[in-house]
Amino acid sequence: MPINILMPALSPTMEKGNLAKWLKKEGDKVKSGDVIAEIETDKATMEVEAVDEGTIAKILVAEGTQDVAVNAVIAVLAADGEDVKAAGSGAGTDKPKSAPAAEAPAPKPAAAAPAPAAAPAAKAPAPAAAPAPQPAAAQSNGARVFSSPLARRLAKDAGIELGRINGSGPHGRVVAADVEKAKSGQGLKPAAVAAGAPAGATGAIGAPAMSDQQILGLYEQGAYESVPHDSMRRTIAQRLTAATNSMPTFYLTVDCDLGKLSSAREEINAAAGKDKDGKPLYKLSVNDFVIKAMAIALQKIPEANVSWTEAAMLRHKHSDIGVAVALPFGLITPIIRQAEIKSISAISNEMKELAARAKAKKLKPNEYQGGASSVSNLGMFGIKDFTAVINPPQSSILAVGTGEERAMVRNGQIVAATIMSVTLSCDHRAIDGALGAELITAFKKLIENPVMMVV
Repeated sequence: MPINILMPALSPTMEKGNLAKWLKKEGDKVKSGDVIAEIETDKATMEVEAVDEGTIAKILVAEGTQDVAVNAVIAVLAADGEDVKAAGSGAGTDKPKSAPAAEAPAPKPAAAAPAPAAAPAAKAPAPAAAPAPQPAAAQSNGARVFSSPLARRLAKDAGIELGRINGSGPHGRVVAADVEKAKSGQGLKPAAVAAGAPAGATGAIGAPAMSDQQILGLYEQGAYESVPHDSMRRTIAQRLTAATNSMPTFYLTVDCDLGKLSSAREEINAAAGKDKDGKPLYKLSVNDFVIKAMAIALQKIPEANVSWTEAAMLRHKHSDIGVAVALPFGLITPIIRQAEIKSISAISNEMKELAARAKAKKLKPNEYQGGASSVSNLGMFGIKDFTAVINPPQSSILAVGTGEERAMVRNGQIVAATIMSVTLSCDHRAIDGALGAELITAFKKLIENPVMMVV
């Protein structure tokens, strides 16, 4: 019996992935453990290994294909002794041998038009226009979008989400004609509705969310270039929108005197040993001290080292600090685990290594997921101060500005001092105002007295 090779879930939150590259071709023999493909998630590129032995009879998803759903059949393997041609001709139609759960996705139930869930909406004594939003509402609850197999294929080829298409078939079912209509920009739901927000959803300033077509209508055709979102940009948008809409956030700002830290940093870097190539074993940055100070501050104020869940507060034992890294294609936050027990030089070297692998999209999911708090530093761009968006499930993030000379009054005298402004964003569900003030005060004391970081 042919064996279906499925799109794997490479992290707990992965729903779709891009098939970046096939490392095997049709007719190649593979054995368990062979690397057969490279899959791109929103954050990393990972290798996929074969689970079974046999011959690749048919590749169903071409390399370069984006947004392939988890558990979708991407290729078919003919078992040893099986007719490869026969297995390839029936590609994707046989029951998967190695993953029975893969039969659960939308295509099978969607073929049955008179679905029980849709029937009540059709019979409801509502105005004729009322049933139209039903498919989007069902999708927002994690249910299926009813559509024909041809419509699904056409929507996928066109890069249009099924949930955004108004279905004209029975009970709101999306058919091929609806997809063709959507290609021209007609028959599309507003993005907020398709994503599961109520029809009257509003943006950050209270105005109703605009649909793609409403936005495009404001600009002359040919006056812009439309660049499709990649999976990372979509994920960033979804997570930060969810954080902004669901997380009550307040902000606390303090100014930190960097005089002692600057002197200590210069002295430590000057005393760094050399490796066999004559390069310094480490070169500390101000951000390395910031990471360490935030980690120790969370240990001093453990009530702030938390994550909110609806059932309980998760109080973390260690300070796992995420550090925002800007990439050409988006943003990622690799995590320094147990930063409170690591030396500043160890943090510095680990951060450099994580940042390099982040830019190469080689991070593993456990290297950027979770964490207790984060640091986002825009000081190198000359930014004085800003507020950062919290990365769920964390409850805080520290926004770090540039260190700059400012006039200060000390003992009645105006003097020049190097000052850095930092702003702490806090999830008010988990961290109250006074608690947030304790945390940022503890951070300020450590930054202004770096010797306390080694006590």
